[in-house]
Amino acid sequence: MLGFVVYYTALRILPGRLQPPAWLTMALSVETESHIYRALRTASGAAAHLVALGFTIFVAVLARPGSTLLLSVPSLSPQFSFLMTEALLVFSPESSLLRSLSRKGRARCHWVLQLLALLCALLGLGLVILHKEQLGKAHLATWHGRAGLLAVLWAGLQCSGGVGLLYPKLLPRWPLAKLKLYHATSGLVGYLLGSASLLLGMCSLWFTATVTGGVWYLAVLCPVITSLVIMNQVSNAYLYRKRIQP
Repeated sequence: MLGFVVYYTALRILPGRLQPPAWLTMALSVETESHIYRALRTASGAAAHLVALGFTIFVAVLARPGSTLLLSVPSLSPQFSFLMTEALLVFSPESSLLRSLSRKGRARCHWVLQLLALLCALLGLGLVILHKEQLGKAHLATWHGRAGLLAVLWAGLQCSGGVGLLYPKLLPRWPLAKLKLYHATSGLVGYLLGSASLLLGMCSLWFTATVTGGVWYLAVLCPVITSLVIMNQVSNAYLYRKRIQP
């Protein structure tokens, strides 16, 4: 780096006499792109944290959880999404809030957050079933309900699969690298299912009657933004790396 500084100082003093070699220009270009890429990833990760938290608080205020059985359900869906978002961002090298912890410590925190997300999902599913039974309505009558059930089941399977990563000796015949790859891929699919269920919920009669105009479009952008950030993190930081390895 000191050599780069000296060389470019000479270029400024003697313009036209010295021309930077191609390898130097390429090195500086790659380094600049790397800094820009890291800055963008850091900014997008910070945005994901803020958007996930802000959307959770926004819906909780709208729903006033505890006021009625039905209105307790919408406040649990963003909590599920928020906890899943934070669980995945734990491993982000740029935007993790727990970068000071070891890899093992972050894995434990990831497992705890995922369990809390699953508990929120199961509680929300139980409240929906109870509400439908009280009103005598059919279950799984909407796409939101079906996507939500699928997301809950997927989250349960994903948490079960995570046990194999916490305790690899339980699956001695499976290479740890493949387990991590399958877990990352499955986790991304599960996160997208949860986001799809959340988006469908924002098309419900209750939400469209409560949130209108430009605010509704801003609310829809929230799970879209977090999904894009998570997709970028998983695919580039893990899946892409695995794909290019010989």
